[in-house]
Amino acid sequence: MNTKVYMITGVTSGLGKAITLALAKTGETVIMVARDADRAAQVEKEISSATQNPNLDMQLCDLANFSSVRNLATILSSRYNHIDVLINNASIYKRKRETSIDGYEMMFATNHLGPFLLTYLLLDRLLDSGSARVINITAPSTTQLNFDDLQGDKNFNSLNAFGATKMANLLFTYELARRMENTGVTVNALHPGLVRSTLMKEAFAPIRFLTWLFSSPANHAAEEVVKVAISPEFEETHGKFLHKGKEIEAAAYTLDPANQLKLWEISEKLTHASEQEPNYDPTGSIAMHNNDDIPEGLIRPEDKPTQKD
Repeated sequence: MNTKVYMITGVTSGLGKAITLALAKTGETVIMVARDADRAAQVEKEISSATQNPNLDMQLCDLANFSSVRNLATILSSRYNHIDVLINNASIYKRKRETSIDGYEMMFATNHLGPFLLTYLLLDRLLDSGSARVINITAPSTTQLNFDDLQGDKNFNSLNAFGATKMANLLFTYELARRMENTGVTVNALHPGLVRSTLMKEAFAPIRFLTWLFSSPANHAAEEVVKVAISPEFEETHGKFLHKGKEIEAAAYTLDPANQLKLWEISEKLTHASEQEPNYDPTGSIAMHNNDDIPEGLIRPEDKPTQKD
């Protein structure tokens, strides 16, 4: 019987799709999180056909929509009694400033606040694993956060704003790692290098060209991510910033506990993370599950979600 539960966000293209394919080949349960229903259905079909894994669970979620994130967390918490690996991979780049449904700058909402809230709400399931791993896919950013203008209301530069979200990923990783010390949950950030994807499709042409020129195929980077996710070699690795399986040096700014804690506290307030009441939509219009055949032993029947009055 399959006992492992792997979860990854941003699975419809690039690195996320390649990681999902590699995880699906293990035969274990793989929770795939995507935003676009049509692309999600196509990817699920492709991976199912390629791996013959009957334990694929596609979930729809918009990480920039906190109700969607809460809905997803509610569904997963009711269906699984543990999660062994959570890979926060989804990321976007926006050339022009946009705001989320909750009123936050879109990159900050999608790349940091959404993953922060999702991880926060799933901590119980990760702890229940006994030896879970959280991996935050990011980059070696040196962009310091302007805590007085996190949403770019006063001054917006797309590349700086994107870099700030990658810095936020690192600060979040280190603070979460501190909080998960000696719990059985390990937390690490991982830089996959430049990977061929559609991430920078809205960037100016020279940036797109150079990024593509120096990028590697997604499947190569995926191998390194999967190794960190499931290999016994990394079972005790905790609170590190990794690249190609080795620890790399992060900017000194990321290592300052004051910066880590400040971002955590602000993120809690912006997402209302500590308010545990879920926004559950049983119709699946915000987030949905596409596969009811969860392996025996993974479901908590006493925790079936109910619609709020």
